[in-house]
Amino acid sequence: MLSTQIQDELQTLTRPDKAIFLPYFFKTGKGEYAEGDKFIGVVVPDQRSVARKHFKQASLDDVQKLLDSPIHEHRLTGLIILTYKFEKGDNAERKLIYDFYLKNTRAINNWDLVDCSAHKIVGQHLIDKDRSILYKLAHSKNLWEQRIAIVSTFAFIRLKDFEDCLNLAEIFLTHEHDLIHKAVGWMLREVGKKDEFVLVSFLNPNYKKMPRTMLRYAIEKFPEQRRILYLKGLI
Repeated sequence: MLSTQIQDELQTLTRPDKAIFLPYFFKTGKGEYAEGDKFIGVVVPDQRSVARKHFKQASLDDVQKLLDSPIHEHRLTGLIILTYKFEKGDNAERKLIYDFYLKNTRAINNWDLVDCSAHKIVGQHLIDKDRSILYKLAHSKNLWEQRIAIVSTFAFIRLKDFEDCLNLAEIFLTHEHDLIHKAVGWMLREVGKKDEFVLVSFLNPNYKKMPRTMLRYAIEKFPEQRRILYLKGLI
């Protein structure tokens, strides 16, 4: 199968230094958020190169084999292939890929896997459709499905459509996990890049109860003195 060929090509691109560093960077130790994930040490640009080479010929069965792998780089390459196929697909193909993606959220189990794909598939597909699935994902008990929900709104933010991002940000204001704080803060920062007034209108009634990391990410592009006022609770 083509999936086996892709895995073999990735194996030739492994770097011993990255194989040592990546498990530490992505928190694969006991009790950490990616406990047990396995890395072979292939950098993302090389994974993109392999995905670009094969995405036209790769079937969803091939991608499924990659997503079923315990190797992180296999799953990431599979998701990159999906984003390329989605981008080039017609409406019917895009719907098929969207459904396939949501059936495989168990394999999308680290922040980089979410961030490379959620807005490019889920968000893009939902631009002109009902978005209730995002709220279902947001209320999932699965951390990564929650992150898929908020990161998917990046596709809407780029079109100056902020409502779902702000709604989900409010849902996540009391979330306990740092990876959701970072994702929400990132999306709020992107809102601010498009319309600072909208961001400030959300921040001012909410910033004092926001997790510190979420707030820091959200106000990152503000002038220093303004950031200090927010961080000191003086707005």
